[in-house]
Amino acid sequence: MGVSHFLCFAIASLLCLALVCPSHAQNSPQDYLNAHNAARRQVGVRPMAWDDKLATYARNYANKHIGDCKMVHSGGPYGENLAWSSGDMSGTAAVKMWVDEKANYNYNSNTCAPGKVCGHYTQVVWGKSVRLGCAKVRCNSGGTFIVCSYDPRGNIVGQKPY
Repeated sequence: MGVSHFLCFAIASLLCLALVCPSHAQNSPQDYLNAHNAARRQVGVRPMAWDDKLATYARNYANKHIGDCKMVHSGGPYGENLAWSSGDMSGTAAVKMWVDEKANYNYNSNTCAPGKVCGHYTQVVWGKSVRLGCAKVRCNSGGTFIVCSYDPRGNIVGQKPY
């Protein structure tokens, strides 16, 4: 292969990669981090950093549920958000689902609206949580199970998230 053919192949490969990767991404560490940090910016909370130890913890826990996709918290040492879908779900879609709970949260009273859930949102924006690790698995049923782990954990009773 000549130099000009190699350059054409390399440029074509890069263009193809640039067009294909974004559509299949949204599960990379940076995608999870960007989605979390965008929500945190909205309320003036410092950004989190990706932590491989937390990602490994999340991956190990997600793998335990690959056979059943059960929405059961690990009970481990970290804060944790879980998401499930009967089909494929991206990591950014899971974070959006959690952040959408903001509508149910009243900062002044530090409570959720009656009969509503907001604890996933408050964990996303918990100011003292500074490290994040997430994982996604496709369950044997075809569904998707997503785990995000936070350190230090948030949602401490009696404390506001920010």
